[in-house]
Amino acid sequence: MDQLATMRTFVRVADLASFSRAADALGLSRAVVSTHVAELERHLGCQLLHRTTRRVGLTTDGAEYLQRCRRILDELEAADATLRGSRERPTGRLRVDVPVQFGRALLLPALPRFQARYPQLQLEVQFNDRIVDLVAEGVDVAVRAGRVREPHLIARRVVSTRFLTCASPQYLAAHGTPADPEALRQHKLIGYLRTAGRPAPWLFQRGAQRRRLALPCQVAFNSIEAQVVAAIRGIGVVQAADLVVAEALISRKLVAVLPEWAAAGRPISVVARRGLRGSAKLQAFADFAAELLRQYRQRVDALLEP
Repeated sequence: MDQLATMRTFVRVADLASFSRAADALGLSRAVVSTHVAELERHLGCQLLHRTTRRVGLTTDGAEYLQRCRRILDELEAADATLRGSRERPTGRLRVDVPVQFGRALLLPALPRFQARYPQLQLEVQFNDRIVDLVAEGVDVAVRAGRVREPHLIARRVVSTRFLTCASPQYLAAHGTPADPEALRQHKLIGYLRTAGRPAPWLFQRGAQRRRLALPCQVAFNSIEAQVVAAIRGIGVVQAADLVVAEALISRKLVAVLPEWAAAGRPISVVARRGLRGSAKLQAFADFAAELLRQYRQRVDALLEP
């Protein structure tokens, strides 16, 4: 039995939850994929996968073994990349997770530039506004807001953010511009619904003054992207991280109000599984994402200068 081959097959079946899809992805027959998994289970003396006519799922042993397989295969890939000298030529598949608004507004327009720079690198990108478990979900690298606490991850802090209060030019022309945070109570506000189902408070900071206001919202969403779209359509005033509204500010679809009251937000980091340390493809994406974030931050800073 080629244990590395059977481990790779098992990981792909687990990722795709299907023997047939795994066979297509690996360029093997379904019979060979089934044989690989069966050989691995016999070797280990336990069942790794639940099989039904409709779906494939991990057993408890399978879930634990999957994480160990990922670490082993990541370490092997990193070692191979170093010896091949592929630091100069990133190749292969990279599974990426990014926040929805960053992905659609910032990353997608820049992808042609990334592809031209790294033509042999294939990206698999998923958009999420939740924090994904990189190991359990088979993600190689992610762009994440907030502190990174998981000990099995490596993190590269790229930029800090600020909370900006914004509205469309059309809304401001119709309703006027608020002069201070308290004046927002007289405006139509677009809130963000937290997991508890209540709108998040709005944050303001000017020098040593800090305010945390629970403001009445005309409408609230559990989607950051929906908030931004609603503000662009003139529904009301929104507060969001500067990088979330960067593209809309640059294109003048939104205008920052009360910029002198911008409050400090969460840091943005590029995070990856430790097994990919030194990987050329990881370094390529991390450098590109960091460059993109810093460029947008600089452009937003220029817009906010008095």
